[in-house]
Formats: sequence, C-alpha cells, structure tokens
Amino acid sequence: MPQCQCCSGSTDGARPWRHSCSCSGWPPVVVAEVVAVLPQFVYFSRTQEELQVVGDGFGRLANHQAFDKAAGAVDGCHIQIKCPGGPDGHDYNNRKLFPSVVLQAVCDHQGRFIDIFVGYPGSVHDACILKNSPIYTRGTYPPPGYFLLADGGYPCLQEPLALITPYKRPVRGMAEQRFNYHHSRGRTIIERAFGMMKTRFRGIFSEALEVHTLFVPKVVTACVILHNICVGVGDVLEEVVEEEDNQPPVELDGGESRSGAAWRAALTNEVSALHEAPLDHEYFCQ
Repeated sequence: MPQCQCCSGSTDGARPWRHSCSCSGWPPVVVAEVVAVLPQFVYFSRTQEELQVVGDGFGRLANHQAFDKAAGAVDGCHIQIKCPGGPDGHDYNNRKLFPSVVLQAVCDHQGRFIDIFVGYPGSVHDACILKNSPIYTRGTYPPPGYFLLADGGYPCLQEPLALITPYKRPVRGMAEQRFNYHHSRGRTIIERAFGMMKTRFRGIFSEALEVHTLFVPKVVTACVILHNICVGVGDVLEEVVEEEDNQPPVELDGGESRSGAAWRAALTNEVSALHEAPLDHEYFCQ
C-alpha cells in the first residue's frame, strides 16, 4: 500500500490525502504548492514608505512615539507534535513538558508575519534559536535606525541585530516602569499573531500534529502564508493572544554581539519626557 509522504501512514492509493494520520487532510503536494509562494506573502518592508507605516503602527500600539522606529516584534511559538521516537526524541520536550517544534517569527504592527524560522526542537531556548537564524546571522533586518521588540528572554542588542527588550524585574524607578508598559503594548502583537494563526487553523493546532517531524515546518509555513493572506484582506481576529512562555533570559556569547542598553536608555528618556507622559494610566510596582 502507498505511504503518506508526510507521516509514513498508509494511503488509499488514488486518493493519497485519505489516510489514517492526522495531517489535517492536506496532501503534501498541496502543502508544497502553498510553501512555494512564501516570498510573495512573507517578506520584510521593501521601501522606506512601507517601513514608516510599520513604525507608525508600532507607535500607535505602544501609545508612544518613541516606538515609531520599531520594525517588528519577534518571539517563539511552540507547535505541539507527536513525540518522535529514537534516542533524540526527548530533545523535543519543552519547558511545559510536551513535545514541540519552535516557530520563530517576526510580525509587523498588524500581526502579519514578515519573517519565519521553524524547525528547532522545543527544548532549545528562544535566544539560542535566534542566534542561529538567518535574521541574526545575516544582519540584514531591521535597517539602521530601526529595532525589533522582544521579551525578556532575549538579550538587549544593538548589533548584529537591533533588539530592544524590557527591563528585568525588579525594575528601578518610574522611568523603567513606564518604558516596560509601553514596550509591552507594542510587543504583544506577536503573541496576538500566533494566537490568530492557531485560531484560524484550530483543526491543525488544537492537538498534537501527527506528522513526520521533518514535515512539520512545511505545514506550519503553509499556515503562516494563509494567515498572512487573511490579514492582507482585513480578516483580523480580535483579542486572540498566545500564552507567553516566559523563558529565563539567556545572553548570547561569542563576542560578536553589542549591547543595546544605551539605545534602550535613550528610548526610556524619551518615554519619560513630561510632555509625553500619558495622564490616563497609573504606573505601579508589584
């Protein structure tokens, strides 16, 4: 009997998508056709005008013009899979003790994915995945003068990738509290993007993907593309947020990185300027 190309399950011959696995009824040929158009739907801002639109959008999300130079938000998302066999199967168990593959993604202010890197086992820290991803190793995005927003599990960097993270707790003083508040307002769009994608394709992501581990990145990539198409035509799901992983921070070694602390301090000073301080929010420490 023919074998399914995605999960090694049996098929019924002439209709290879009808078989006993849970690969969501997507024939590999269909997934391949969708993945082939990736560059058309997942891409960085191509012009200065597009970049400015994204920056203005993050400024609105963060409710402060200090974030007008944000060119995206980055994070990792765990895609639950069926536990792989073999001696390395345990490498896929994440901190929440279920097997997964990590989708690293950057999104814009609308929740449209502009860069993805998927396939690392769930036990690998987000910061380590970032260091091995093309967006870090090539250093081609964001352009000079712009930065990405990331959570506290990542290091604050200026080079080779401009990455602005919140201040670690306990924060020191009102200025850092204000910065973290506005930073969080802008950054959480990436969690909403993950949440929207998983909600759109709940039939795929509500349970563990029972496909071959090597096929998981292709299925996820196809879902990313279709999600972007939906966002592009205005089909935006509201108030859908992916649960945060809250990984402990990891510093990237190797000597090639340069801290973004000075840039973050400059942004903090801008946020704390009296004429920009929002009057409708009470800041406090926990």
